[in-house]
Amino acid sequence: MIKKILVANRGEIAVRIVRACKELGIKSVAIYTDADRHALHVKKADQAFNIGSDPVLGYLNAHNIVNLAVASGCDALHPGYGFLSENPLLAEICARRGVKFIGPSPEVIRQMGDKIEARKAMIKAGIPVVPGSDHNLESVEEARDLAGQIGYPVMLKATNGGGGRGIRRCDSEAELLKNYERVVSEASKAFGKPEVFLEKCVVTPKHIEVQVIGDSHGNTVHLYERDCSIQRRNQKLIEIAPSPQLTEAQREYIGKLAVRAAKSVGYVNAGTVEFLLDQDNQFYFMEMNTRLQVEHTITEQITGIDIVQEQIRIADGLPLQYKQEDIKHRGFAIEFRINAEDPKNGFLPSFGRVTRYYAPGGPGVRTDAAMYTGYTIPPYFDSMCAKLTIWNLNWDSAIARGRRALDDMVVYGVKTTIPYYQEILKDPEFRSGRFNTGFVDAHPELINYAVKQPPELIAAAISAAIAAHLGV
Repeated sequence: MIKKILVANRGEIAVRIVRACKELGIKSVAIYTDADRHALHVKKADQAFNIGSDPVLGYLNAHNIVNLAVASGCDALHPGYGFLSENPLLAEICARRGVKFIGPSPEVIRQMGDKIEARKAMIKAGIPVVPGSDHNLESVEEARDLAGQIGYPVMLKATNGGGGRGIRRCDSEAELLKNYERVVSEASKAFGKPEVFLEKCVVTPKHIEVQVIGDSHGNTVHLYERDCSIQRRNQKLIEIAPSPQLTEAQREYIGKLAVRAAKSVGYVNAGTVEFLLDQDNQFYFMEMNTRLQVEHTITEQITGIDIVQEQIRIADGLPLQYKQEDIKHRGFAIEFRINAEDPKNGFLPSFGRVTRYYAPGGPGVRTDAAMYTGYTIPPYFDSMCAKLTIWNLNWDSAIARGRRALDDMVVYGVKTTIPYYQEILKDPEFRSGRFNTGFVDAHPELINYAVKQPPELIAAAISAAIAAHLGV
């Protein structure tokens, strides 16, 4: 049985994994660079080790991380998401050193991380894919010829990409010629490989993903879908489970499709199969994420299944505790990614010291965060500083609870996306449960919200006004 886990990550997901370990009676080991020495995951874990002065590189050194796991007596490693979570090298090193990797095999990570290989696997399994190239593009001329065949708009994508990076939409040949080298450059810088491919652009689709879990005994199930259509520049902002936009027939169909996709590649552990739903109600496979997702919280809320604990049990060689017919969903859950960004200023990052933080509470409210009052959010990482997840029995009451919880949440010292989400929840289109990936671009007016001032600033302004009136 697994007795000690090294958490190869930081921030709120590291805290989440540590909490799962505590409930299972498993010791946890945190890692941190100098920039994170005061981070919450360092305080929560049973042990913590510094992995270097560079803010980021320490989290990316697979050999050093696994060496530390062995040296500290860990028999397993959880990669979280981001960083090395979808790097097959980490899984391979773990296997060589006798450390259980809490995730799929390196072969599956490599296959599904390569978008061309993933497309081939899905076509072989009978999963519908978006029309596009069946190999990496060799030149801009080849891209131009293929785009002419399938028709504009098209998407240029990094073959090894993820997280919304290395993607450009091209509405014409001129845009394709302009963007081709940009995508190649982005692919090289972000993912270490200049490989790109081309797909037909599905215009303003709905982005629907399905949570799957498979064990090493041949059992695979889905935990229903999540709607990730509220996004900006391919970065998700708000996620919902289940999707308020699907019929029960569509829900059953896409769930079975995702299970078939996972089984076709021998998938073991937790993963996500992502689909686009076009305006003709046709589903297309987009990609498979071979890791835990940021938005796993909403699936946990509607099913009652602790996905992180299931990941650990599966890595320990245990079978799934349930069959597909045992898994039910109840109500609606919404996750808000609380980013340290200023929506009024082009979503510019707003890093700095959190002068005051209050987490919301009450029925059906969950907060996953790594910040606290006095914590300084470092500028070296993703801007997400917390996740607010709410649950309620129906869609309208879930929106009402979301508005209340967002209003309860207090973060001063940095600007956040909280007031922007409050405006989204007021929007009639969102409230109707009918929206697509073009929602944010179609509603620029939602940025025009009033900024709530911290009490100390209000008090200072009143004092200054009184002093001016008295001539002091």
